[in-house]
Amino acid sequence: MAITAALVKELRDTTGAGMMDAKKALTETDGDMEAAVDWLRTKGLAKAAKKSGRTAAEGLVAVAVSGGKGVAVEVNSETDFVGKNAEFQEMVAGVAKAAMGCSTTEELAAADMGGKTVADVITAKVATIGENMSLRRMAALEGDLVVSYVHNAAAEGMGKIGVLVAMKGGNEALGKQIAMHVAAANPASLNEGDLDPAVVEKEKTVQMDIARESGKPEAVIEKMIVGRMKKYMAEVTLVNQAFVVNPDLTVGAAAAEAGAEITGFVRLEVGEGIEKKEEDFAAEVAKTMKG
Repeated sequence: MAITAALVKELRDTTGAGMMDAKKALTETDGDMEAAVDWLRTKGLAKAAKKSGRTAAEGLVAVAVSGGKGVAVEVNSETDFVGKNAEFQEMVAGVAKAAMGCSTTEELAAADMGGKTVADVITAKVATIGENMSLRRMAALEGDLVVSYVHNAAAEGMGKIGVLVAMKGGNEALGKQIAMHVAAANPASLNEGDLDPAVVEKEKTVQMDIARESGKPEAVIEKMIVGRMKKYMAEVTLVNQAFVVNPDLTVGAAAAEAGAEITGFVRLEVGEGIEKKEEDFAAEVAKTMKG
């Protein structure tokens, strides 16, 4: 596979590795981006890639909570201008309200919203606002207590990042602090048991390869891996992360100290994992002016 400058740049942006190292990694892995990241990490030339991709698509995430249920929905638009549009915001709020009776994105698209389906409402709004839009995803969460938080709010209950946290015990104030932590720290899962076993095994393999580069005996390496995997879990699982409000405690310990147990969380970020074609600002404005 041809190793293009664009591929090298993408790998550099993802890992922080140098240009020549990124190019060599891609060459060694025949252009496989994921394998190239692992190759760089094995050589000690890159940090672990986090689960989020480049946040490129625009739009809003809206949250809604009623009783013991909360929902978060993401509606995308082409530009940030539309995300600030009151008409678009009103529609997104309506979509979030309709989501309270749904459990999947497909159900939400077909749900009633003022006599039309959500999908039809969005299609109609495309015609009036003049920009492509889409219902990308939704997530629902239930619990004894469900608390929501929106980061970079554009309007009430909607912004760039929407978080839901479910708990047994505790109160709204604690739930809000934990939700703010989730927004900032972006954990991959609630606890070790919720992590994809394949992801855990892959991380262990990478750490083994890194350790072997040191030339230490296998018996020593096995002990090293125990500590490294414990550190990994402390970085990616919510209950084991250092609490941003009090870094001396893990999030799980802080909740327990307050008589609460975190039972689940949802975090949606606008455009997470979507790569948008790059255009300079002048080109974007010119494109918008042309309608």
